[in-house]
Order: sequence, then structure tokens, then C-alpha cells
Amino acid sequence: MQMSMLAARTQVPVATIKYYLREGLLHPGLSRGATRADYDESHVDRVHLIRTLVTVGHLSIERVRLVVAALEHPPRTRHELLGTAHAVLQPTPPPPPTDDEKELAGSIVALLGWPISADSAAARQLAAAVSAARAGGWACPDDMLVKWGGLARSIAEVDVADELATMPPADALQHAIVGTVLTDPILVAMRRLAQEAVSAERLA
Repeated sequence: MQMSMLAARTQVPVATIKYYLREGLLHPGLSRGATRADYDESHVDRVHLIRTLVTVGHLSIERVRLVVAALEHPPRTRHELLGTAHAVLQPTPPPPPTDDEKELAGSIVALLGWPISADSAAARQLAAAVSAARAGGWACPDDMLVKWGGLARSIAEVDVADELATMPPADALQHAIVGTVLTDPILVAMRRLAQEAVSAERLA
């Protein structure tokens, strides 16, 4: 298909597709001359992915470039794959953790008793969030973190599906990234809805 057809299929303007090509986010089409190239379903899928990451995930072009690089060179194991997904989905490069945040990350990982490194992107992100909450006056006591951790673990049991083990690495990475981008807002909204339900039952 020509670029005009690719634009029509994806509902993305030709100018935007050309921008994706210039930025290296979209792989080139099959050249048919100096000003013409043919595109296929892989281009349709890639444009849809980029739009999802930008419009739903609110990722910058720089972060989308990291996603594309990870898709083209996926990590060796599925566990490393999930870590890569977490790392590239951070909206901005995180600042180096402070010594206090490193210590807090280690204490939270130990508190939860999970077989993960305190240096993981998610552990550092959690430590920074807990630190910010405490600085803002919300204590986030250990027993609350343990309860939240148990609930988060139940969600993760659903998220880390068995089929990830048998998918091609690039497909599994895309599944993890897009799944997280698309479902994070659902989980936030579900928490709000559950709060409304419990409030109605206890306080109305």
C-alpha cells in the first residue's frame, strides 16, 4: 500500500507518518522509486503502537524511541523483558535515586518478601512515590504497604499471563508494554469506583 493508504488505514495524517519515518520510529517501506515506497501490515501495526503510546500512554517521542529499540532488540528472558517494559514506560528518565530512596526501596522489597531487586525500575519508582507521599504528610505505614502489595500481587497474577512464555520475544514485549499502557487507567478508575462503593456501604 502507498503512504496515503497507510494514513487512511491508521487514521494518522501523512505528515505525521513522515515524521515517524524521519525519527526512526517507523521502519522504511519498500522503495519503488525516489519518491515512492510500499508499506505493509507491519507498518499499520507499528503506527497503531506509536499512536497508542503517545495518545494513551502519554509517552514522549524519546520514550517511544526506546520502546521501538527494545522491540527490535528484545531481551533474552521473559523476566528481563518485563523489566525492559517497566523501564521504557516511565514517562521521563528518572533522576538517580538518593541514598534514602535506595534504602527505602530495599526496605519495601524486604517487607513484601518478593524475589526482586531493590534496583529494579519499579522498586525505585515505588520508593520515590512512597517518599513523596510521606513528605506530603501521608504516613504510608508498613501494614498499609503490605495490604496494597497483596492486592497488587493479585492483579499481577492476571497480568503476567502464561502465553507470554510462548510468544516470540518482540510480541511478548509489545504485549507487556501495550497491556500496561491500556490497562493502567482502568485500574485507577476501578480504584475510584471501589472507593465509591465502599463509601456508599459504610458512610452513606
